[in-house]
Amino acid sequence: MDYPTFLHHGAAGGVTGSCHRYLASAEAHLLIDCGLFQGQDVTAPDHHSQHRIEFDLSAIQALVVTHVHIDHVGRIPYLFAAGFRGPIICSEPSARLLPLVIEDALKVGFTKDESLINRFLSAVDQMVCPIPYKQWHTVIDNSTLCLRVRLQRAGHILGSAYVEVDTWYKTENRHHRTVFSGDLGAPYAPLLPAPKPPYGCDTLVIESTYGNRLHENRKQRRERLRSVIEHALQNQGTVMIPAFSIGRTQEILYELEGLIHEAQVKPAQHASIKREEQAGKTAVLSADNTALDWTRLQVIVDSPLASKFNEVYRELKPFWDAEAQQRLRAGRHPLSFENLITINSHEDHQKTVAFLARTQQPAIVLAASGMAAGGRIVNYLKAMLADPAHCVLFVGYQARGTHGHTLQQIAAGKVAARIHMDGQTIDVNAMIRSIGGYSAHADQKDLLNFVRRMRRWPSNIRIIHGERKARETLRDAFYSLAREQGKTIKVVIPDKAIT
Repeated sequence: MDYPTFLHHGAAGGVTGSCHRYLASAEAHLLIDCGLFQGQDVTAPDHHSQHRIEFDLSAIQALVVTHVHIDHVGRIPYLFAAGFRGPIICSEPSARLLPLVIEDALKVGFTKDESLINRFLSAVDQMVCPIPYKQWHTVIDNSTLCLRVRLQRAGHILGSAYVEVDTWYKTENRHHRTVFSGDLGAPYAPLLPAPKPPYGCDTLVIESTYGNRLHENRKQRRERLRSVIEHALQNQGTVMIPAFSIGRTQEILYELEGLIHEAQVKPAQHASIKREEQAGKTAVLSADNTALDWTRLQVIVDSPLASKFNEVYRELKPFWDAEAQQRLRAGRHPLSFENLITINSHEDHQKTVAFLARTQQPAIVLAASGMAAGGRIVNYLKAMLADPAHCVLFVGYQARGTHGHTLQQIAAGKVAARIHMDGQTIDVNAMIRSIGGYSAHADQKDLLNFVRRMRRWPSNIRIIHGERKARETLRDAFYSLAREQGKTIKVVIPDKAIT
């Protein structure tokens, strides 16, 4: 067998369950990510059987984590149960965030027993090996080969990285450089610097979530966010934003803080707003419902996990981008502003759902999960989808098979306006809106630029982590780009995950 070679144990035939094995030799393997399957990628009636680790672990020298989203790290407990005790290599911010994600995954999918959870987290803590960005880390160095990895900022969520893997075959005096993209972020995303491509590589393993689509630019999507919220709140209802606890929640809060700050420095725009008391709350709308006072709008984060992530994000300010640093120097607090209300306890969550469903109190609610596949957002949806006063605003990718995707299909008129949740059938009368520009994923142009801007192009590209149409469209785009640039490449689309 010619090395290196690749085996994909997830996110090959779909979007979730990222888990990729890099075989440097028969005895030296790396595992890149180990995530849960979600949405239509869950094919087994018993999801535990699909997530069980059944491939050979004996040659795996380390697990390398690109970032801590559940579809990239959620199978770590299964990996541990299968006997893996090797190092977990990740960025320094990811090392802070990973225990929170794993703890939540354990409580949702395994056990509520705090002693068992603490024992597992203690074991994981011993395995985590944080490394700085841009520095090579040697995994193995023996008489036949040297295998090392380097992490570079990916701009997807805080701590996200793409992985450079360099293997030196000493007996052949041959080097092979592989890049695993992880999830690449979009340029100009809030809080994070945009990813910069590496100098070059021989093989590129790249995601394709938005391989067939383009995003709006930062200014356009910000104005769309403002417009959608102002239009929706004219109905005196709640804008529900399904958002992942890590990454998307912080990005949307950052943008909302910016809109609120603009309203504070431009008070003349809100001169028509009457200060009225409404159900014990200060009115945020003018009498004719045409003007929104952003300075008085409640922004509710209903997620204990998101609250924990917000705290860690604030502690990791040195990893924020230049724009965010400038806000901090100006005395602003992008993730802890005055209008922000945090809901932690389940009792307070239930009271908030009931209050907002019962009253006409304009508010914005951010709650997990981002694809409305579970979590507290489902309770808001069950309580409010039937009421046209409310709005659901999607700001990220919705995988097939999730409630989020179904609601988008309803909005597009492709299916009947009803949805099944927790054994209930609910008529959907609420407004459904989507803003694609807030995806934390690179779009087709960004993915092409990741290769275009390399000084040394890969000769082989493997496209993963996308629906079939997205992968095929991106493949064709890579071939067109190669012809345009006079390059020769081979693009492979793995058909399915190997278990």
